[in-house]
Amino acid sequence: MQVRVVFNQKGGVGKSTIAVNLAAVAASTGRRVLLIDLDPQGNASHYLLGEAARAISPNLADFFEQVLNFSLYAKPPREFIHATQHANLHLLPSSPLIAEQQAKLEARYKIYKLRETLNELDGQFDEVYIDTPPALNFFTLSALIAASGCLIPFDCDSFSRDALLGLLARVEEIRQDHNGRLQVEGIVVNQFQPRASLPVRLVSELEEQGLPVLQCRLSSSVKVRESHEQAVPLIALDPRHKLAQEFVALYGELATAPA
Repeated sequence: MQVRVVFNQKGGVGKSTIAVNLAAVAASTGRRVLLIDLDPQGNASHYLLGEAARAISPNLADFFEQVLNFSLYAKPPREFIHATQHANLHLLPSSPLIAEQQAKLEARYKIYKLRETLNELDGQFDEVYIDTPPALNFFTLSALIAASGCLIPFDCDSFSRDALLGLLARVEEIRQDHNGRLQVEGIVVNQFQPRASLPVRLVSELEEQGLPVLQCRLSSSVKVRESHEQAVPLIALDPRHKLAQEFVALYGELATAPA
């Protein structure tokens, strides 16, 4: 089972958009896909479910509550996962309440629980995508410990560029200390404008530094806002749109990359 985490400590770089749309592309090919929303803001959950995400139950907070209150009669992980309107695409939805649970989960050292849970789900899904909060906290660390691959969004500004080396170092530290199979699959260039000099220069500098920049670029487009508002991933909303096809190409690049 392929487990990918989308991670960047900087907010607003498109983590949820990338996680949801890659998961949707994978599901459209017939793969059995699970999306896990580990961000208390729940953007990925809202993207897939719309307003229904606010009330859906059980959710991730219910799952973590069960983790904190051990029971011999605990529900299996599959019972916290919901089907979506898209074939083959399932969701473990977030809740704002998980922010309140973080300190208790840390104190009880439940950092490996997500990995154990995904091991239990192995065989039920082909691919798992994990959306994370914009911080290296308990939830993000749990995701990196559970994942086999890490995608790092880059939104073509100088602050993001300056932070990348430190972020890559942190992922490598986690790989060495907690999860030997974790690898950075690549930096995803997002909101790219090929006719603007700054994005082109910044991406070229990353490549010249030898950083693992993926070849597929994701364009800046108002179609993303429409996709969010309608709670429909691009591959389902408008599969012929340029950005939808860029996500298809990005998924293809990841699928054909050497292990």
